[in-house]
Amino acid sequence: MGLTRVRAVFFDLDNTLIDTAGASRRGMSEVIKLLQSKYHYKEEAEIICEKVQVKLSKECFHPYNMCITDLRTSHWEEAIQETKGGKNNRRLAEECYFLWKSTRLQHMTLAEDVKAMLTELRKEVRLLLLTNGDRQTQREKIEACACQSYFDAIVVGGEQKEEKPAPSIFYHCCDLLGVQPGDCVMVGDTLETDIQGGLNAGLKATVWINKSGIMPLTSPIPHYIVSSVLELPALLQSIDCKVSLSV
Repeated sequence: MGLTRVRAVFFDLDNTLIDTAGASRRGMSEVIKLLQSKYHYKEEAEIICEKVQVKLSKECFHPYNMCITDLRTSHWEEAIQETKGGKNNRRLAEECYFLWKSTRLQHMTLAEDVKAMLTELRKEVRLLLLTNGDRQTQREKIEACACQSYFDAIVVGGEQKEEKPAPSIFYHCCDLLGVQPGDCVMVGDTLETDIQGGLNAGLKATVWINKSGIMPLTSPIPHYIVSSVLELPALLQSIDCKVSLSV
């Protein structure tokens, strides 16, 4: 663990600080209502949304090929075509995409207890938001949840040469805050990016948020596991206590 106190905490955004998955589900249910009431789709509405969900989960976005709006509208267009047949309906695809997106953003909020936690933590340590993903998409979420004022710095993977789990993006974060990797803790819900990245960069500790309670069978192995980000302040205290005891 090293003999220094924690000086900085890096937070993931999606499904760590905001409920992105829940917001996306709300968006999908609004699209289902639209397709059923305005366009008289029946069970096809749910099939289309399920297909889009699969396409989103497999999405490979390369900003130099197309913008995220075009790519995600295409997901809807393909899903409608695959389900309904007939000729492509770009206009309907756009209507579905923008309804899903706007509903999703409306529900991307920082809970009051999370805001309070960040405010208190920032009195003791420096805070940085480190999120992977397309620049436009992530900046829209950051604006929607109004989290800028809680952080000393914000780093979006899509704006950097490499994303998590590459060590380079973690070193960039350290430079921004004027700290060393051994001073920092990474907190996130994704083993492959947040935890693996923190380990790759040699951070003091990695904290995995595991809401499901199901333990992974494979590496990477996080230093700590919590079920909610709200458990973090107590955990940081215990990490710092270990430091003072060992000194």
